[in-house]
Amino acid sequence: MNRWEGRVAIVTGASAGIGAAIVKTLALNSMRVVGVARREDRVQELAKELKENGAKGEVFAIKGDVSNEEDVKRVIQWTREKLGGVDVLVNNAGVAPNCGLAAFKTENLRKIYDTNVIGLALFAREAIQDMQARGVDDGHIFNINSISGQYVIQMPGIYAYAGSKHAVTVMTEGLRRELRDLQTKIRVTSISPGLVRTEIAVAGGASEEVAKKFYDESPCLEAQDVADALLYALGTPPHVQIHELTMHPTGEKF
Repeated sequence: MNRWEGRVAIVTGASAGIGAAIVKTLALNSMRVVGVARREDRVQELAKELKENGAKGEVFAIKGDVSNEEDVKRVIQWTREKLGGVDVLVNNAGVAPNCGLAAFKTENLRKIYDTNVIGLALFAREAIQDMQARGVDDGHIFNINSISGQYVIQMPGIYAYAGSKHAVTVMTEGLRRELRDLQTKIRVTSISPGLVRTEIAVAGGASEEVAKKFYDESPCLEAQDVADALLYALGTPPHVQIHELTMHPTGEKF
C-alpha cells in the first residue's frame, strides 16, 4: 500500500455500513478520502473520530446524491481543485427497497436504477476523464457489487435490485475492455459480497426488528470484511488486476 500513501480516494455511500468501513480503512492506510453521502454529518463525525485517533490519512465529507449528475460533477471538480484529483473511486452507494416485479412503486424502481446503475456509471465516467486529463495511468475503480449480480437468488422482492447488480457485472467487464483498448493501466474491480450486516434493509423500508431478526438468523459478513477485501485488491502490484472478488459468509444459504 506504500504507493497509495497520500493519494486521493472518493467513496460514495460513505455515511454507514460498507462505505463507512472503506473510508475508515483507507484513511488508516494514509490515503486522503472524500466521503460522499446525503447524510454528510455522519461522514463528518467519522472524520473527527479518525483524526482524534491519529489516523495517518484524512477524511473530507461532501454532501451529494450519486443519481444527480450535477452532484457527481461537483464532487469530482471539488476533489480536483482541493486535493489535486481522484486516484481511486469506490462506487459503493446502493439502495434496495422492496420492489416486486408484479406490483411495485415506480419511484422504487427508478431509485434502484438511478442509484445502483446510472450513478455508478456517472461517477466512473467523470473519475476516468479526470484521471486521463491529469495523466494518471494507475488509478483504480471499484464497483461494490453483489452475489445477486452473478446468478438469480430465490428471494421475492429483490429481483429488481438483482437486475441492477447484473447490470453492474456487465458494465464492470465492459469498462475493463474499454480501458484495455485505451491502453491505460487504470484498473477496475467488482467486489461481490453475499449478505452483509448493514443498514440497507432498514433504509429499504424494513423495521429494525425485522432486519435484526433476519441478520441474526442468517450467516453474515461484516462491513469491515468487504473493506479488507478492497484493501487487498488495491494493494496488489500494478500488473495484477483483481477483476472480480466474490465473498460469501461461511454457510450462506444462497
